[in-house]
Amino acid sequence: MQETILILDFGSQYTQLIARRVRELNVYCEIHPFNNPPEITEDVKGVILSGSPYSTLQEDAPQFDLSQIKGNLPLLGVCYGAQYMALIGGGKVAPSKIREYGRANLSEVSTNTLFKGVPVGSQVWMSHGDTITELPQGFNVIASTEDVNVAGYEVQDEQTYGIQFHPEVYHSKDGKQLLENFLYKIVGVTGDWTPAHFVDETVANLKAQLGDDKVVLGLSGGVDSSVAAMLLHKAIGANLYCVFVNNGLLRKNEFTDVLKQYEGMGLNVKGVDATDQFMDALAGIDEPEAKRKTIGRVFIEVFDQEAALIENVKWLAQGTIYPDIIESVSVKGPSATIKSHHNVGGLPDFMKLKVVEPLKTLFKDEVRRVGASMDMSKELLGRHPFPGPGLAIRILGDITREKVEILQEVDYIFINGLKNAGLYDKVWQAGSILLPVNSVGVMGDERTYEKVVALRAVESTDGMTADWVHLPYEFLAKVSNQIINKVKGVNRVVYDISSKPPATIEWE
Repeated sequence: MQETILILDFGSQYTQLIARRVRELNVYCEIHPFNNPPEITEDVKGVILSGSPYSTLQEDAPQFDLSQIKGNLPLLGVCYGAQYMALIGGGKVAPSKIREYGRANLSEVSTNTLFKGVPVGSQVWMSHGDTITELPQGFNVIASTEDVNVAGYEVQDEQTYGIQFHPEVYHSKDGKQLLENFLYKIVGVTGDWTPAHFVDETVANLKAQLGDDKVVLGLSGGVDSSVAAMLLHKAIGANLYCVFVNNGLLRKNEFTDVLKQYEGMGLNVKGVDATDQFMDALAGIDEPEAKRKTIGRVFIEVFDQEAALIENVKWLAQGTIYPDIIESVSVKGPSATIKSHHNVGGLPDFMKLKVVEPLKTLFKDEVRRVGASMDMSKELLGRHPFPGPGLAIRILGDITREKVEILQEVDYIFINGLKNAGLYDKVWQAGSILLPVNSVGVMGDERTYEKVVALRAVESTDGMTADWVHLPYEFLAKVSNQIINKVKGVNRVVYDISSKPPATIEWE
């Protein structure tokens, strides 16, 4: 019987980060919306309540009956979950005098099992507008910050805990330790769920789901589609048909390089150059969402054309991962929509293909771990994420072939510069953005009025939060000089030092 941690989702953008951390600790978990919970079976060993974009004080705040769980199973409430348990237990929650958002430090930590190994001064990540002002009887404070008295609590004679910060995010430095304490010291799991286990389970599920059906997959050369391809290849072999589409918005030389990349991997890959189709459709469109939807529409049209050439194909496979989904639609709770993604949301009725997404519950780092367990190349697995819409969302404003060529050259210099300087593997994602402004410059004693480009490099583990990378000044100076000297039409280079949140990794 597989040990399972149940995560009840109240709509937080971070809910899947909790799952990612739990799985990272080799423990299987499932996310279910609070308003559609599963039956509590013997395999459920503990429960975690997520955060939420709602306040517990709102009339329409999510409500859930905890009577079958609280006191019967180990229970951890995070942010909204902690406040909700305190409120329904007879405590008080009130709006904070100031919004508690961002980094804070624990000023007091008890010797409680939940905080074992978490030192005083440990950085935690706050994200809430309310705070617990009074705990119910039998609830005891086990952690505080300078501004938040009840940063953590326990319930007497129960394995019930609440914390008002997010241990799952990158910025909570000892958050993984806290979750490990909950899982191994309080719940008492054995921790036998691994990437290899995921591969075996996924391949078995794909075999059962697909049978002898044919599947067409869009390869991009990136980590996600490549790992998805290998999982499908293990499951259905020759019934997998891979297509790599050149949308005219790829990096320099990427179309030919990607096709070469898959040589020797045993995959059946066809290259399709649809540059004209995409560029014609994007002409005159400058609104970000309109660009994404246009690319998505043409992408589907191209795939429909290619799928029609494969006799009796029934499925379209995609390398969709969870950050694509959580930022696009409310999949497992009332999470807020940030932006749409070209490969999320299903297919139009005219396309007679069903969708299979073997990676849709994984984050980028998990995908890499799964790929490594299948002995895939380190070079491929280490490749930076690249957006599905390609350079279209790194060109602010309308798309032209001239702009694409300019950005391709800039990006080529930047990415190769990172590789040559030994910095590429120290960065989670890097790219260049063409801004819709011109600036005055001087070249050869002549006045110029040309484009501005922004360079972006971030460090992250999952793409949900990210910090800008402190690239060496000497490197930035060298790259800037190369771009301005070698790329006609650019006379100014800037470096983006924004973190996510509040910014996003991409500019559109």
